[in-house]
Amino acid sequence: MSLLVEVFPAGPLQCNCSIVGCTETKEAIVVDPGGDVDKIIARLDKHGFKVKYLVHTHAHFDHILGTRGMHEKTGAEICLHKEDQELYANLGMQCERFGFEFDEPLPVGKYIEDEQRLDFGQHSTSVLHTPGHTPGSVCFNVSSDAKRDAPILFSGDTLFQRSIGRTDLWGGDFDAIIASIKNRLFTLEGETRVIPGHGPATDIWSEKNKNPFFN
Repeated sequence: MSLLVEVFPAGPLQCNCSIVGCTETKEAIVVDPGGDVDKIIARLDKHGFKVKYLVHTHAHFDHILGTRGMHEKTGAEICLHKEDQELYANLGMQCERFGFEFDEPLPVGKYIEDEQRLDFGQHSTSVLHTPGHTPGSVCFNVSSDAKRDAPILFSGDTLFQRSIGRTDLWGGDFDAIIASIKNRLFTLEGETRVIPGHGPATDIWSEKNKNPFFN
């Protein structure tokens, strides 16, 4: 079984959008379609992938601006943690504050929960509820059956390379994000590769030992 992961910036704030696909079955998920729908579709088409789920680490506008367009073009199910439903429904308020154009969001198709598993092709991702940046922030942990490949964590705006997510926006909670990282993320395997919502990749061991918020 082969897992393909492609990460690229999308949308007005260059959110890291990720395509995670099974090359055997051609079934895939898209993590945080923050905009540039045609760009995402072109990359999916390049691999011959069909999208099963549009999964979101949280509902800030820069991570969901492409969601409606992706659903309309692919039919993929929109997935979000229920604690971020209010943020999702208030996309217009978010965009107006920062001066971005938007289309009204479509209804969420599947509310995802902590420790839930989402299958795509011969692979799956597990959901980790990591509140703090927003009440419904989650991370997605994808393991490969190939022993040579380290697990991959899509951490959204919870954990960055040598930093953590902001907690001064809607629903932010500093104590909660620190607890989420310590109790949920830092218990993962050290070699787990971390793909954050913005910026370069890192790994759990490096953040556990070098992130200034914890050392």
